[in-house]
Amino acid sequence: MAGSIQDRGNGSYFLTVSAGFKSGGKRNRKTRTVQAKNITEARKKLAAFVAEVEADEYVAPSHIKLAQYVKIWRKDAAKKVSPKTIETYDYVLNGRILPILGHHKIEKLSHIHINDFLETLEADDLGTSTIQKHYNVLNSIFKLAVKNETIKKNPMDKVDKPSVTYKPGEVYNSNELKQLFLLLNQEENNQMVLMVKMALKTGLRKGELLALQWDDVDFATNTIHVRHSLSYTKENGYQLKEPKTKGSIRKVAPPKKLMDELRKHKLIKSTERIEAAELWEGGKCFFVFSTDFGKPFFPSVPNRWWTRFINRVNIGLKKNDKPLLKKIRFHDLRHTAATDLINKGANIHSISKRLGHANITTTMNIYGHYLEEADQKIADMLDEDYI
Repeated sequence: MAGSIQDRGNGSYFLTVSAGFKSGGKRNRKTRTVQAKNITEARKKLAAFVAEVEADEYVAPSHIKLAQYVKIWRKDAAKKVSPKTIETYDYVLNGRILPILGHHKIEKLSHIHINDFLETLEADDLGTSTIQKHYNVLNSIFKLAVKNETIKKNPMDKVDKPSVTYKPGEVYNSNELKQLFLLLNQEENNQMVLMVKMALKTGLRKGELLALQWDDVDFATNTIHVRHSLSYTKENGYQLKEPKTKGSIRKVAPPKKLMDELRKHKLIKSTERIEAAELWEGGKCFFVFSTDFGKPFFPSVPNRWWTRFINRVNIGLKKNDKPLLKKIRFHDLRHTAATDLINKGANIHSISKRLGHANITTTMNIYGHYLEEADQKIADMLDEDYI
């Protein structure tokens, strides 16, 4: 596929690529104006342009719409991020961005359009972190468009990045925790009960719990090594990867009673593995929490069981009756673990390390108000000394 360069002066070069002939017999030429320091750099940009046309990824800038350019951007993004991240991008794109902005020509989208779009998300009561994800995806798309010289300027440069404010999730207080453990001890599904207890007493994330293997459990030192997180995508199935931050790779010491329960659970899982024989689906992995045949649980399983458990213990209550157990998310068990440690007087640095936060600032942002409440309780106790 042939290409040519025309120097227009002042660092501007007009590129032409011949892509055969149109149906009427006319030459099918693709053109692009680029900025380059010199002819050598212009030749490199021409080579990239030729490759783009050969891959059938070129669309004339005057015609390309955001929805069309997203396909180009997605191919580029897939080379740099994990399949799970791509799945998150797709959710953001298909949910709001493309239905609202996809029909616009990319060169016509301005910061005014973007600001209006973000205000719409805010009006729909989306969380601040979700709004920021929409901003980040749009910014990445437009950055690539500028890099590829599809557009001259990134409209996101004039859009303020939304800040994330952490909203406290629902948690159980000490009395509610006691009630929860009483109710859990009446359950028959010992494996799911143990997972809930692990979340409450170690603060591990759901993905970290699902990724745990027996090699990660050290009974001799009473520690659990958090090395992986389990994720699932339609494209790649189950994947074990490192947790979200370097600080997430850590050691956590569970209570001794919980370790005793883990020992009993390991005996059950080892028996299942022997009985499964050639039907074993765990491969070389031996997961702490799995099906009877060793296959890891699908990520939605803990959430689904937890919701059903809460509904089950509250069944039969009348409209104005106080529930035996209030509804919180499975992820809020991790928040409960943190607040319980705060109420027990644990050091914030130790809590941050135990939760696997990247830094203590993250811990303070999420749990700062609980620390203030705990400190106020201490002040009230000290006040009792005065007569």
